[in-house]
Amino acid sequence: MKRVLLALTALLMLVTTTSARAQDADQVDDIVVVARRAGAPMWTVTRGDSTVLLVGSISGVPRDFAWRPDSLEAATTRSQRILYPTEGRASVSDLFRVMWRIRTISRLPQGTTTADYLSPELQARLELLMAGEGDGWRTQSLVGLSFDLLDRGGRERRGAAAAETVRRAAREARIPGQPVGLVRGDELVEGLISDPPEQYVPCVAAAIAAAEAGPDGAMERLEAWRSLRVSEVLATPLDQAFNQCWPSGDPEIAPLLRIQWRDATQTALAQPGVTMGVANLRILAEPGGVLDQLEAQGLDVIGPAWKPEP
Repeated sequence: MKRVLLALTALLMLVTTTSARAQDADQVDDIVVVARRAGAPMWTVTRGDSTVLLVGSISGVPRDFAWRPDSLEAATTRSQRILYPTEGRASVSDLFRVMWRIRTISRLPQGTTTADYLSPELQARLELLMAGEGDGWRTQSLVGLSFDLLDRGGRERRGAAAAETVRRAAREARIPGQPVGLVRGDELVEGLISDPPEQYVPCVAAAIAAAEAGPDGAMERLEAWRSLRVSEVLATPLDQAFNQCWPSGDPEIAPLLRIQWRDATQTALAQPGVTMGVANLRILAEPGGVLDQLEAQGLDVIGPAWKPEP
């Protein structure tokens, strides 16, 4: 239950809005130059007198992980408005509903074990990973099991370094911002309660691969992100597991997040001045993602390569 409550509350973010600032063309040129030096993957897209800076953020960055946030902070202070990731809004009634249905959320249906849902090959790999852990995991829900496996894969329970950097710089500079959209708590909870265990098998499969890669695999992901090797980040087992597992991999929530960023980017390109958006790197750089969509519109997307080498 504690894991589920933590996952829900991690999606709650407060956004402070303040008045907008004026900005001229020279400042726009300046911010584009600064953005290219950012210590996180960032892309610049311009249409007419509108410029959008899209920052590719990842979760699970340790606070002591060294990267170069200075240019990102500078680009933030030169922006007129900020778009933050989608907010999750869980009410007290949503949390009570989780507690009321915790047996359904935390355990598999009575009389079943993981072997009833996983292939023999996946079950064998899971047996190796869970050796010495007793038998309780065999009847644990696949959602809860995936959380345990991601921990073994080096998942950090921290926020996203790029998003935190932008929020802090924007707050100090009194730059207005807002989330690209909202996800209601009842939408988050409903899947946990009503989805059949079979739906989470792809998540567990990806989480097993992440656990097998271990902390070394997690560090490879961080190094690729810091070095702007975007396609390598998305190819890591841990990042693929995040994409498959709850909440961001929820089949109802995942399409909503992508639609929100697609629409928010188009809206920003219709506004004069500079808009910075801090989005999940995968939403931006995956095949058919926001960057591919912008490029398909004939726009010049300036920034690190995001497509895998042929």
